[in-house]
Amino acid sequence: MALPSINPTTTKSWKQLQEHFENVKDVQMKNLFAEDKERANKFTIKWDDFYVDFSKNRITEETLKYLLQLAEDVKLKEAIESQFSGEVINQTEGRAVLHTALRAPKTAEFKVDGINVIPEVYQVKEKIEGFTNEVINGERKGFSGKVFTDVVNIGIGGSDLGPAMVVDSLQYYKNHLTTHFVSNVDGDHVNEVIKKLNPETTLFVIVSKTFTTQETLSNANTIKQWFLKSGTEEAIAKHFVAVSTNIEKVKGFGIDENNIFPMWDWVGGRFSLWSAVGLTISLAVGYDHFDSLLKGANKMDDHFKNEGFDTNIPVILALISVWYNNFFNAESEAIIPYSQYLNQFATYLQQGIMESNGKSVDRNGSPVDYQTGTIIWGEPGTNSQHAFFQLIHQGTKLIPADFIGFAKSLHGNQDHQDKLTSNFLAQTEALLNGKTMETVVNEGTKENIVPFKIFEGNKPTNTIFINKLSPESLGKLIAMYEHKIFVQGIIWNIFSYDQFGVELGKQLATEILQEFNGSKKNEHDSSTSNLLNFYKNLS
Repeated sequence: MALPSINPTTTKSWKQLQEHFENVKDVQMKNLFAEDKERANKFTIKWDDFYVDFSKNRITEETLKYLLQLAEDVKLKEAIESQFSGEVINQTEGRAVLHTALRAPKTAEFKVDGINVIPEVYQVKEKIEGFTNEVINGERKGFSGKVFTDVVNIGIGGSDLGPAMVVDSLQYYKNHLTTHFVSNVDGDHVNEVIKKLNPETTLFVIVSKTFTTQETLSNANTIKQWFLKSGTEEAIAKHFVAVSTNIEKVKGFGIDENNIFPMWDWVGGRFSLWSAVGLTISLAVGYDHFDSLLKGANKMDDHFKNEGFDTNIPVILALISVWYNNFFNAESEAIIPYSQYLNQFATYLQQGIMESNGKSVDRNGSPVDYQTGTIIWGEPGTNSQHAFFQLIHQGTKLIPADFIGFAKSLHGNQDHQDKLTSNFLAQTEALLNGKTMETVVNEGTKENIVPFKIFEGNKPTNTIFINKLSPESLGKLIAMYEHKIFVQGIIWNIFSYDQFGVELGKQLATEILQEFNGSKKNEHDSSTSNLLNFYKNLS
């Protein structure tokens, strides 16, 4: 059964939203709060250790009614069922989309082509656990008998961004192993990493589904050549492992078949950190914490699948995002975590959201005549307050923002945590209320400076307040955004799980590379030809 294919702009609810937008587009949120003392309670979802306040948005109860009806009109419930039941919802590539199976309990049943994949998933989990424990405990050693001190993850895209973000986010829970990530084909990147390493005590994890990705294989071969200056060909089997489906190519590299961790077609790269792609996560924080990450994601899966839409966190966040994207013409969204640990979170979500929903053709193969996708950017607070917040507060663009905060600090410094949280709360209040001319004048501001100190306010935010940053809460948070992506893709009637848009540049890069070694001559536009000649003359 295919996903429903409904142009959202043809639905009754979309037309109601268009009419409604004209009535509320200039509404002041602070007036909505003044008129309804229960507004914050009505527009807050409390779930597990999450407190999600979406009251500081340019919405009314009527807005929410129409948005929830839109979810019904595009058959979102049926689409959710299709995903979780293992139907081929990635229709352009002929695949199911079941990253949710990777974090499901052992008793669950997720069928692909009629076969329950859970037993196979748990076989791989057991292999990850055993390998992780051997490395951490020092039972698995390098070629000279020394224990491992460093782990290098070699991958790109989802094989890098997910593990790198999670390891960075869970630094507090890390063990004695030092982790490094090599992704860019830029030779300066890999050489900067390996100059810090001892080949006798470093474990390398090569992550590539096909074991043909140019960047990953180039970096892996460079590292292999560096390693062979110290170790033998036989030693490669002790220091290199792979996450891949291409067993023959991996073996050809010199990796022991027992050190190959499998992947599945029904897991997309940007949703793969829950699989063996997360091996580096497990090595960095220990298998128990990796398992907690998975369990947290599974809790969010259950919430998303079973909760009514009006109290369903990913659904509500997705609908609000559609409201701004398609009616207010807001092109971007800021992700502002008030935790330095989540330094890479917005970068990670850039791939997840923009690669998934950056599409201009609908599920019928027809060009869309409405906006899809959102530009995602952000950085942790309070750093971002001293950087781009000026644009959000006083600029001409409408930029909805998600503020993510944690009530408890991990290191327990209450003074710092109080200051951090006061900024976290103050920014959304400031964005809501702004600052009127009257207030500025009453502060004694010189008349000619008054216009520059006025804040328009009425800037929308969601506040996602979580008890504490833990592996489990991080798993919930990541899964929340994954499901938000899915909901938006269903509403926009696009396929969220292919990424053909990344392929053309790769193909042309291969052709240009052949010109560097003289094996081929291609026709180019005059700009590209001039740039090629400039490079050849200097290199």
